[in-house]
Amino acid sequence: MHLLYVPWDVNPEIFRIGSFAVRWYGLLFASSFLFGYIIMKKIFDNEKLRIEVLDRLTIFMAVGVIVGARLGHCLFYEPDYYLKRPLEILMIWHGGLASHGAALGILAAIWLFTRKEKKDYTWVIDRIAIVVALSGFFIRMGNLMNSEIYGVETTVPWGFVFLRNGETVPKHPTQIYEGLSYLLIFILLYTIYWKKRGGHVQGLLISLAMILIFISRFFIEFLKEDQVGFEAYMKLNMGQWLSIPFVLLGFAALYWSIKRNKRVVVKK
Repeated sequence: MHLLYVPWDVNPEIFRIGSFAVRWYGLLFASSFLFGYIIMKKIFDNEKLRIEVLDRLTIFMAVGVIVGARLGHCLFYEPDYYLKRPLEILMIWHGGLASHGAALGILAAIWLFTRKEKKDYTWVIDRIAIVVALSGFFIRMGNLMNSEIYGVETTVPWGFVFLRNGETVPKHPTQIYEGLSYLLIFILLYTIYWKKRGGHVQGLLISLAMILIFISRFFIEFLKEDQVGFEAYMKLNMGQWLSIPFVLLGFAALYWSIKRNKRVVVKK
């Protein structure tokens, strides 16, 4: 018998007017871009860079995140379904976004941005890593408000009973576990940046972000319910298999960054 638990029955819609509804997930998703922009503006001001460049970077980032996250879900988790119905890939309002796909979309979008703007790729991706970690926190809180992507049954006193999904026993609130992990990673990266005011070893922040974010994701996945049917036959689920290359890439990038030891001299 479960004596202690958190009954969770939050309406995912904030309000509705006719067929138009404002959802918590959408608000939190938009908040990730808003606060990301504010933080990046502070960084740009610190390094005496034009805000017009940040505006263009934000557009590239938004497209990269949405396209990457959608394609990631469709191709990593439900390829059979979406390859037979390719037009449904465009229907993002039906749900289905994958953080690993978003990560790939960000890397690709920034590569295109730096080629167009003639900027240093490592410099851009290193600073974007800060706001990506914070965005992860907002997205997981959105998942919590949607009562989705939660964990297996648990007896811990903070287990959530997701009533809207018909659950009757407490489950691990893995959205909170992940969200808090990403928030702590954001605080770490933000602190490192401002301690040196941008004069840290270039590549350090993105390396740490990939290592810490995806190691956290790898271990929290052990507590999650399977997202798709085929994961029931896997020793490691899809999220874990997709996390491993990012962790390895992060360690390789960290080694390369420390060996290169390149730093930006920020103008006073």
